[in-house]
Amino acid sequence: MANAEHRGRPAKALEAAAVAGTPARLTTLRLGLWLVAALLAARQVAVVLTTPRGERLTDLETWVGPDGVLRVSGSLYDSTSFTGTPFNGLVLKPFTRSAEEALGWGWTFGTLLLVVALGLIAVRALPQPVGRRTALLAAPVAVSLLVLSLPVRNALWLGQTSILPVLLVLLGCFAARGSRTSGVLVGLAAALQPTLLLFAPLLWFTDRRRAAVASGVTFAFSTALAWAAMPQDSYTYWVHHVSGVGLGGPADALANQSLHGALLRLGLEGPLEIGLFLLTGAAVVVLGLRRAVRYARDGQLLLAVAVTGCVAIVVSPAAWQHQLLWLLLAVVGRVGRRASDRPVWPVAVVLVMTLPATMILPNMAVLYPVRDNIVLLAALAAATVIPFLSRTSPHFEEPVPTRYAAPVPTRFRHVPLLPFLRRVLTRPNLLLELLLIRVTYAAYSQVRLAATGGSNSAGRARAEEHGQQILDLERLLHLDIEHAVNHAVVKIGWLRNFFDFYYTSFHFVVPLTVLGLLYWRRPVDYRWARSALGFTTLLALVGFWLYPLAPPRLMPHLGIIDTVHGVQDFAQPDYGTLTALTNQYAAMPSLHFGWSLWCGVVIAVVAPRAWMKLLGLLHPLFTAAAIVATGNHWILDAVGGAVVVAAGFGLTYALQGPRARTVTAAAVSRAPTAAEKDRTPS
Repeated sequence: MANAEHRGRPAKALEAAAVAGTPARLTTLRLGLWLVAALLAARQVAVVLTTPRGERLTDLETWVGPDGVLRVSGSLYDSTSFTGTPFNGLVLKPFTRSAEEALGWGWTFGTLLLVVALGLIAVRALPQPVGRRTALLAAPVAVSLLVLSLPVRNALWLGQTSILPVLLVLLGCFAARGSRTSGVLVGLAAALQPTLLLFAPLLWFTDRRRAAVASGVTFAFSTALAWAAMPQDSYTYWVHHVSGVGLGGPADALANQSLHGALLRLGLEGPLEIGLFLLTGAAVVVLGLRRAVRYARDGQLLLAVAVTGCVAIVVSPAAWQHQLLWLLLAVVGRVGRRASDRPVWPVAVVLVMTLPATMILPNMAVLYPVRDNIVLLAALAAATVIPFLSRTSPHFEEPVPTRYAAPVPTRFRHVPLLPFLRRVLTRPNLLLELLLIRVTYAAYSQVRLAATGGSNSAGRARAEEHGQQILDLERLLHLDIEHAVNHAVVKIGWLRNFFDFYYTSFHFVVPLTVLGLLYWRRPVDYRWARSALGFTTLLALVGFWLYPLAPPRLMPHLGIIDTVHGVQDFAQPDYGTLTALTNQYAAMPSLHFGWSLWCGVVIAVVAPRAWMKLLGLLHPLFTAAAIVATGNHWILDAVGGAVVVAAGFGLTYALQGPRARTVTAAAVSRAPTAAEKDRTPS
């Protein structure tokens, strides 16, 4: 599997040539990205090392703690939670003394250096030729993604060694000189993580048979050496625990993202589960390795390695979170013929590898089997079904270009850094849009809750003080109608029920319906409207953060009746079941009104009939009445919502230009020129 393209022109010469012709802006961008990578790495190290001892580097404690391997004279597995192979213990035990003396500093920084080396080798393994921009920017981007990924963060937090097997495989496949050295490195990786022995068949079927034999011999020798030195521990690991199953936690724990763990979570057990695991695992191995060999022969060696690693994740008896880094390497695969489809796979992989599953999928019981196994499903898809493009495909280097509207004179020409916000005339990829909308809303929910320190009690006094300020201002302006409206509506049962239903039901349904209809019928307007909604929500988050505000229903002395949530207990800072889910003091500006006003403006602009425009404008009017009648917002909250909506549309205009009404009304669309392609981020 030698990468012949990396053996031609020296890498230093290529880099020098690239740097010599680099525009100043690319050089500046490269330095900026390296600075971001450094800051992310420093942040992760600081989080680990500032956490109290006993809560960090807990797996390292299996070596250096009071009951760790260093101090246990009997079996390795008599210690706290050691899960490695006997060979792992044999090799690494002598180094634990220095790790203990450094109190985790050396171990943490050493792991970080391994991560950097891993990123640099992965970039070096990209299939040639690579563009100038990729050659300059790929390394800092790769290191940043690795540092942000859950496996690396988990490994840093626990003090795990799981980065080392991945690095050994990449060194053996892309950096080692000679088949024997390559095979030895892969064999050592397999001795540390047995399922990585799957790389031996990959080496064999890609005409590196000496390396394949060397990897097998190295694995066998290392395992035999450990067995001779520690026979009882070897029996415990290989026979009693069947290659580590059950070590480090129950095999059906959510952290075990292997096929075996998923089957156990689905309720299967005993011979049925074992038989299904072996049968399905064998099919995945055969199909996955065939695909990996095909990609290797196609010149996509890094993708072949990533696919093989994903197979190892699926068929491993236990694949804990710190062992899942292989999936992130699969981001190099190219999927989709259109340029607009190309980001879907890498975005999905990055989201799965950097965010908790609860942020990717909503909290719905029907989705729990997918959410609980999301990394496994992604690895299984990468290994077996994702249609990665061959380098012989005409769309590999030149996807079908995105159609843009011609630039308009009224656009602000000096707004920097956002050239990708040009007006696109084609419909965006639906899966990518759904992913981004879901993740954006999850992030919005988290920031909204964190605005008061993560709990409602943390910001109660400040929020009530701001509530009194709003009430005083409304009295000055003669707008303090909340109490009168609330008590008038409470006396009319059907009206109260109507406003309660309107408040709880239409807040999400109408905006999602408008977005769906625009996506289906008016894709050009969809992008314009979606951008305005995004800017509106972002500005509202700033308001929540800077000005936590108690709504009228949470001001005890006003006597406002909470018609939606019921009577609140003001003796404690918890107000109903929603307290754990949302920030009760995120009232200014009102996004209930802001989103409804956005809907009304969009409908009024794009609807073809006058009655449709009027119907759209009724929605913000009903919403304004509902938020006041139910006691959930002040009048000035709605004013704040209107301000952020106006600012959202204004930013959209400033950064994208006027709305392109239809494809024919816009300037004649054209494919981007070569110069524009070079300026547009890939």
